[in-house]
Amino acid sequence: MWIEENVAGRPAWRHTPSGVVFRKVPGGTFRMGLSDAELDAVRAIERSGGVEDTIEPFLAGAGDSQPAREVRVEPFLMARHPLTVTQVRHWLPEYEDPYAETETATARLEDDLDDLLELLPFRLPSEAQWEYAARAGTTTLTFRGDGKPGEDQLLDDFGDEPRTAAGENAFGLAAMGSAGELCADVWIPGFAGAPADARPRTGDGPRTMRGGAADLYPWQGCDEWLLLLSATRCEQAEFSAVRPVAPLPSRATIRSVRTSS
Repeated sequence: MWIEENVAGRPAWRHTPSGVVFRKVPGGTFRMGLSDAELDAVRAIERSGGVEDTIEPFLAGAGDSQPAREVRVEPFLMARHPLTVTQVRHWLPEYEDPYAETETATARLEDDLDDLLELLPFRLPSEAQWEYAARAGTTTLTFRGDGKPGEDQLLDDFGDEPRTAAGENAFGLAAMGSAGELCADVWIPGFAGAPADARPRTGDGPRTMRGGAADLYPWQGCDEWLLLLSATRCEQAEFSAVRPVAPLPSRATIRSVRTSS
């Protein structure tokens, strides 16, 4: 089921039936949520004149990403980037994507979403897993630091391998924050009472999404960069990208070992 290989100089596990490349996310403990230091960093961007419109709606909704608290995460596999149109067609051969210009672009699902989730042999990440993976050991606004992220950080097509590799964080994951990625958690404002062991919060209603800055491209100067932040979260939108996760594979399920560029 799995091929262990090197992709862009990093260990990776390729799911052989679908070709989806996964990275191992190491276990650890991190501070999940929007910290006071991150809020200060956003306000510093505003003071420096880096805000196009207003960050007041973001600040007003900051409580949806608080309180920041310590969460423990066990090791897991996560797809290197959101599923592409080609990858979704492995499970849904008739899938058509009106938003994608190429077959290597991020697939955004609407009516087909439930069908895909039913067929996937993987699961959605919990919010804690997603944010832990996005931060990749950092405590800043994005894994690149506290500077204002720009449109150059958007990555929505994975046909250009050097560009994909250049967009990876320390865990080897690309495009975290670009597309609106669906999580396993039901949407609940804030983290009061949330599990400290990275389990998803379940229940009825829409799920939580992370990211989405590329969904609004071309940017209209309404501070869409805020969607690239590791702690930004929102309620499920009209269409969703999917970046699946999986348990670490056992040696018995790894059929061969090879190396790729």
